[in-house]
Amino acid sequence: MKDFSGKVAVITGAASGIGLALTKKCLAEGMQVVMADIQQDALDKAAADLQAAGNNNILAVRTDVSLQQEIETLAKKSMDHFGAVHLLFNNAGVGGGGNAWESTAKDWEWVIGVNLWSVIHGVRVFTPLMIEQNTDCHIVNTASVAGLLGGVTNACYSVTKHGVVALTENLYSDLRQQNLKVGASVLCPGFINTNIHDSGRNRQDRVTNEGDTGPTAEQLEMRNAFKTFLEQGMQPEQLAEIVFEGIKADRLYILTHTDFDDLLLSRAKNIAGGINPEPVNL
Repeated sequence: MKDFSGKVAVITGAASGIGLALTKKCLAEGMQVVMADIQQDALDKAAADLQAAGNNNILAVRTDVSLQQEIETLAKKSMDHFGAVHLLFNNAGVGGGGNAWESTAKDWEWVIGVNLWSVIHGVRVFTPLMIEQNTDCHIVNTASVAGLLGGVTNACYSVTKHGVVALTENLYSDLRQQNLKVGASVLCPGFINTNIHDSGRNRQDRVTNEGDTGPTAEQLEMRNAFKTFLEQGMQPEQLAEIVFEGIKADRLYILTHTDFDDLLLSRAKNIAGGINPEPVNL
């Protein structure tokens, strides 16, 4: 997909961070945009500010991406309003935390729901619509460099991001085998200046741990340290430029940093050689 002007983009997690930067880039390319986010106030403000700046038509749809019926509603509203969808960013995501055995069942449900099930729902619901349009389209699923490395970040997050990578690889292959006009990319960013450290602000009640009284002093200290670290990361607007370059090049893997190349190659070498890896701290 190389021509974006006048086309329609749907972006989840669009009210902040990477999603908001992608929204701005889509508008700059002359696209009409459907902004989806679970945080109603942030979504309304972002959409209103962008529309007031004289951009193309914007439709804001509050969406809990972990629920299939809400992704189906998002697709219906998008099609009813614009008549087509050409570019889909399955971008919404949360951080989570904890190791493989200490995270609770609700921790796993929350992170898997937002980070992985949302992408599965998006692929299942939107891909048939794009195929039926029989015009150039593209799907970008946001994973992470953690989806290409082993034993980094935390268990919940890593599992979901590896899942998004695997899903997109299969999607890419399936689309190519049928010679369809839909491209697919998996975005695997490194450290980006976003507010993912505060993703618990939108955690749904149904996946909140019973008796949860909020973060401890130690957890707050760690969160603030992570926030300070992320503030030194790549700006989301720079990432958006990289993403569009990847779309135009029909690139399956879109990475934002070369800093992790040695770790990626080391992991591949360990796998091929049956070598046990050393613990990795990003």
